[in-house]
Amino acid sequence: MTAVASPPSPDTVDHRRGPGAVGGAYLTELQKLRAQLAVRLVALLAVLGPFAFAALLKVQSGTPSDALFGAWVHSSGYAISLVTLGFAGSWGVPIIAGAVAGDLFASEDRFSTWKTVLTRSCTREDVFVGKVLAAGTVVGVLAVALAISSLVAGLVFVGLHSLVNLNGALTSSGRLLALTLVSWLYCLLPVFAYMCVAILISVTTRNGILGVLGPLVLALVTQLLDLIGRGVIVHTILIGSGFDGWHGLFLTHPFFGPLVVSAGVCLAWIVVCLTLSWRTLRRRDFAAPTGGPNWTTPVRAVGVTIVVIAILALCSSLGPVSVNGSRVAGSVGATFNNVTLLQQALIGRYAPPSAKLKVLPNCNKRGAAPGGPGDYLCNLYVYLPQPKSVPFQQTNVEYDVSVQYNGCWKASSPPAFVGGQTMADAKGRQVTNPLFVVYGCFNVF
Repeated sequence: MTAVASPPSPDTVDHRRGPGAVGGAYLTELQKLRAQLAVRLVALLAVLGPFAFAALLKVQSGTPSDALFGAWVHSSGYAISLVTLGFAGSWGVPIIAGAVAGDLFASEDRFSTWKTVLTRSCTREDVFVGKVLAAGTVVGVLAVALAISSLVAGLVFVGLHSLVNLNGALTSSGRLLALTLVSWLYCLLPVFAYMCVAILISVTTRNGILGVLGPLVLALVTQLLDLIGRGVIVHTILIGSGFDGWHGLFLTHPFFGPLVVSAGVCLAWIVVCLTLSWRTLRRRDFAAPTGGPNWTTPVRAVGVTIVVIAILALCSSLGPVSVNGSRVAGSVGATFNNVTLLQQALIGRYAPPSAKLKVLPNCNKRGAAPGGPGDYLCNLYVYLPQPKSVPFQQTNVEYDVSVQYNGCWKASSPPAFVGGQTMADAKGRQVTNPLFVVYGCFNVF
């Protein structure tokens, strides 16, 4: 009687590895990514985009003042790089991650090449590791190229001059260079997290379109949730929070709470997405006939996504409310003091380094909610010393302050209170008025 051997299970097959299988899979996938038109177009955009942005700013007087440091793009090239970093975190990085990794696994299903790829010398584990490493290499190179391009564009069109930090103090060029490089380097974590999301969608849905659009949809959801809710829990667990952690570095006395928390969140996204992707791929039966395109899984994925978005929206107010009128007033008042002294120094009036104005700030949120992110009206009561019998003269300055959930804010005031967007310095040159648009951040942890 002859025994009939049963076919090996996928888990058994995956442990038979040829020499250098991972390296061979990595090089093959890297070459495939380099040959893709979408990846080449994204690379071209990453290199030339900051130059186009800087050139456009050069020929016009307007500024992207809604972005942090946006009012300073005509004064310092570091502002161009930091504004580019903020825009990349909102939209650029999800596009890069989707274009590189969104179709990485789904393309094998579309072209029915899994059986060809999975040979005796290359197991599905080899292919998975090789694809992930190749995608990580390309995404990392594109992110680094974008960082270098933004700094070079700032140097060419404006110059890497000193910049006012988020406390309203002037920061030297050398310190700014180090902080900017560290910020871009730190943001590689959310970059890889978005890439892993694209990989998970590509593996589970087997649909390249959903894989490409998935990170962009997640970024859009993050932007929408930032506009609603007062709690910090939902905002913190999203990948987009990883692009906020660097803000705390640009203060005279930096804080690192958001940086540490968002780093942990991004690492959790990477581990969970890669684990689920590998488990899904390991359990697949590639010997069974495909039977043509299957839209059941993508439709289910879209349905689950809608439900998750609805749950996140309903839970967006969970957690402590870290933004309130008193914290906003304290941050705005201290920063206003520093930018006022900076303005006086620009027009040639000497003030001792430890000089402080007598400023009593009062900030109240517009609308019914007493606290949380949103629009605040801040009245800064400035008391100026007088040589006459009245010791102080009160001056009221009003600022409209827009506060985000992460504690960063932008304050603007009408020219009647603080002057125009630009002003003449002691040498007669037109420079940015530090009081026209003021930026700041405070620690919400």
